[in-house]
Amino acid sequence: MIGSYVALGDSFSEGVGDPGPDGAFVGWADRFAVLLSDRRPEGDFEYSNLAVRGKLLDQIVADQVPQALELAPDLVSFCAGGNDIIRPGTDPDEVAERFERAVVRLTEAVGTVMVTTGFDTRDVPVLKHMRGKIATYNGHVRAIADRYGCPVLDLWSLKTVQDRRAWDDDRLHLSPEGHTRVALRAGQVLGVEVPADPDQPWPALPPRGTLEVSRDDVHWAREYLVPWIGRRLRGESSGDHVTAKGALSPDDIKMRIAAVA
Repeated sequence: MIGSYVALGDSFSEGVGDPGPDGAFVGWADRFAVLLSDRRPEGDFEYSNLAVRGKLLDQIVADQVPQALELAPDLVSFCAGGNDIIRPGTDPDEVAERFERAVVRLTEAVGTVMVTTGFDTRDVPVLKHMRGKIATYNGHVRAIADRYGCPVLDLWSLKTVQDRRAWDDDRLHLSPEGHTRVALRAGQVLGVEVPADPDQPWPALPPRGTLEVSRDDVHWAREYLVPWIGRRLRGESSGDHVTAKGALSPDDIKMRIAAVA
C-alpha cells in the first residue's frame, strides 16, 4: 500500500495540456495520485508534484531529485531525458548514462522508482524523424529498469494515445483524456485496480478531407510550431519562470478535475 508519492519530470508529469479550472495543469501524475490515495484511509496519503515544463535531465536531477530524496516517499515516478533527446546533436546513449546515475540515487532512498519510456512519435510532425533516437533511449530505460528493479510505465506500447484526440492542440502534450489514459496505465503497472481500461478504443470519427487536414496543419504551424522554434533559437525554455506545484491534496485534485469535467 503506497502511502506517499512524488512525481519528478518535465511538462509531461507537470500535466501540460490538462488544465484545471484556474488554468493550472492537472495531468496524469495528479490523476494517478488520486487513484493511489483512494486505496488509503482518508487523510493518510502524501503527494508532491515537483515536475516543471521544459526541464532537461540535469536540471531535474539538480533541482528535483534532492527534494525527492529528502521526502523519501514510498513511490517516485521519474520521467526525464525527453527534452534532451529531441535536441539536435544529443546522444541517447550518453543521456541514458546520466539517467542511470539518477536512478541509482533514487533507488537507494525510495521504496519504488517507476520510470517511463517515451511515446511513439511516428505521427507527430516535428518529432517523427527522431523516432529512432527515442526508441534507442527507450531501450536503455527498460534495461536500466531491469537492473534496478523499477516498474516501467511503457508509453510506447500505449497505442490508444496515438489517436489525435489524446493530444492537445499543440500536438506535443497530451489532452485531458490522454493524461487520464496514462494515469490508468500507471495504475495497471503497479497492480492498482483502475476504474477504466486505458486501451479502450476511441469512438469512430468521420473521415477528414484533405482541405480540413491542411487547414489544421497551417493553423498548428502558425500558433505552435513557429513559437516553439523561436524559443529554441533564443535559448528560452517554457519553464523558465514556472514554479513546481509541490504538495497537493488528492481531495483538491478531485475537485479541480470535477470542475472541468
